[in-house]
Amino acid sequence: MHHLSAALLLVCLLPLVAIAGTDTNPFLAPYGTPFDTPPFDRIKPGHFLPAIQKGMADHKAEIRAITMVRSTPTFENTIVAYDRSGDLLGRVTGVFGALRGAITTDQLDSIANITTPMLTTHRNDIALDEQLFQRVKSVYDRRATLQLTPAQAMLLDNTYKNFVRNGANLDPEAKKRLRALNDELSMLSLKFNQNLLRETNGYRMIVDRKEDLEGLPPAVIAAAAAAATKAGQPGKWAFTLQKPSWIPFLQYATNRALREKLYTAYCSRGDNGNASDNKLILARIAALRAARARLLGYKTHAEYVLEENMAKTPGTVYDFLEKLWKPALARATKERDAMQAMIRAEGKDFPVASWDWWYYAEKIKKAEYDLDEEALRPYFRMENVRRGAFEVASRLYGLQFIERKDIPRYADDVQVFEVKEADGSHLGVIYTDYFLRGGKRPGAWMGSFRSYSVEGETVHTPVVYNVGNFTGPADGKPALLSLEEVETLFHEFGHALFGLLSRRPYDNLSLPRDGIELPSQVMENWAMHPDVLRSYARHYQTDAPIPEDLITKIEKSGTFNQGFATVEYLAASILDLDWHTLTDTTARNATAFENATFTRLGMIPEIVARYRSPYFAHIFSGGYSAGYYSYIWAEVLDADAFEAFKEKGLFDKATADAFRRNILEQGGTADPMTLYERFRGKKPEITPLLRKRGLQ
Repeated sequence: MHHLSAALLLVCLLPLVAIAGTDTNPFLAPYGTPFDTPPFDRIKPGHFLPAIQKGMADHKAEIRAITMVRSTPTFENTIVAYDRSGDLLGRVTGVFGALRGAITTDQLDSIANITTPMLTTHRNDIALDEQLFQRVKSVYDRRATLQLTPAQAMLLDNTYKNFVRNGANLDPEAKKRLRALNDELSMLSLKFNQNLLRETNGYRMIVDRKEDLEGLPPAVIAAAAAAATKAGQPGKWAFTLQKPSWIPFLQYATNRALREKLYTAYCSRGDNGNASDNKLILARIAALRAARARLLGYKTHAEYVLEENMAKTPGTVYDFLEKLWKPALARATKERDAMQAMIRAEGKDFPVASWDWWYYAEKIKKAEYDLDEEALRPYFRMENVRRGAFEVASRLYGLQFIERKDIPRYADDVQVFEVKEADGSHLGVIYTDYFLRGGKRPGAWMGSFRSYSVEGETVHTPVVYNVGNFTGPADGKPALLSLEEVETLFHEFGHALFGLLSRRPYDNLSLPRDGIELPSQVMENWAMHPDVLRSYARHYQTDAPIPEDLITKIEKSGTFNQGFATVEYLAASILDLDWHTLTDTTARNATAFENATFTRLGMIPEIVARYRSPYFAHIFSGGYSAGYYSYIWAEVLDADAFEAFKEKGLFDKATADAFRRNILEQGGTADPMTLYERFRGKKPEITPLLRKRGLQ
């Protein structure tokens, strides 16, 4: 079936491929751009398919060259050669993936429908190459006799284990079955993501009566009017399922029926019984992952995944989440009761519902802390917040950020910065792409066009990007961020710093999923620290610094609504584990399955999990299956790590140098807990996290 679909799509894409044939494919020639950045001004959709095909051919030739070497397999001629193979393919798919996330089109989706099965087959061919594996195994079996550095030993261990974990030790019939599982899983994940993008970007709640906007701040109304005009409905107001649209509506709109309508639409994505319904797809994904795990010798997919993580076992993760669940649920229940009391005090008698939570949380925050989030926005102009993040990196690590307008961009509102060390030497490049646009998937993320690497005398410097979904400038006003968006910008910038500062000598060295969030989450601590707020939070009209009373209110409200935030997150984390600790391959009823999870947990009905299964992209089309718990696992590390800075000084040079050296530069070259202890001098403690979330 896949072969037929690919053939039909290839016919449709012939015009696109023809475009590429009329000029030089920019992927197949030197870029000729500053710092060898992608030449987005010359890249056309039709360039991708031939470049990916050439990349696969080159990669196969490189693998064949490794296996044809007649001399004894060595670390250099086998392990390092394998690590460095596939450069062209990596460059092309890196750009293709970035564009599909940030600015996808029907053309790019059509190309993905062709290239996804091709790339899966290609990866399987290499992972199951018997000659290649025997050479890797030969080096691995002699590891005790080799004089390897810690990073080299880690690379050898990773390489061998990756082959085994990808089926290298299976018999021929089992390998055939594994290929079929991988092929189907790759297409199902692609379909899940495409469905979710359609469901998210295809919905608009049109409001045509001004009285239905009661309670909404002027900026929210103006953005909704602009969205309606763009949708061909001038004079009306449009609200979407993007966070900058639906969250303010739920926070401020007095019209309860419309709050329910918009929130229900958000929570029903991928669950509408239409062509974009994801329930059967995700159930099949979970079943196939269980089958693959069993084929590879594991009881469950979670066991397979967690073997490589800091947590090691599903039991460890369940125990960790359970410790947090009970205090979080108790706090959330108190928060709900406070909302119910406010509803009664207003003379109303309806029970608080999930679509009421943001509205009454905002009212209680204003009543208890005199803090109105909309009053903060004027101090969070995007450019100032970004400058604040840059300044933190500058004060910690001496980095400089210089905008470069001569570097090609893939969209007009993307900005590009050269990053330099304190001594002025070139470090890398970062693209920032923060605003909503059609074709951009929801959420925020960091990615890389090129990672740091060294080949002989040549140093390849990193090229990274940050993507968000913030409301852009409108009606002559700049982009003004919410408190959550400020933290998101700092979070993704933390990932970018890891990408920029990493000095891992090999590609196949990386942090485990539950360690990779430490560099990003620790940055959030600086975002809201009073000393840092004073430096970047300035009124967009007057340039006056944020008033001290607002800083005090932000501090005092730091643990507000944390019962809700922790419960909705933990519920999704446990749902993820439940899906991936299935021991049989029966496809479950998705709705009944997740309801059983929430019933077992004693989840209060006034809170919906942060992600329900039909739109849980992290685990069904992203890389977080059996790993969504990683954020709060890393929060233990980040809260403990920030204690070191609070003890020694917010920008203490010795502490910053130790964090850069052990975590940012060396992450992936040794056991992550070993590296953390080198930085901290001790194991992390959970107490700072409980205190930070107000759960103690």
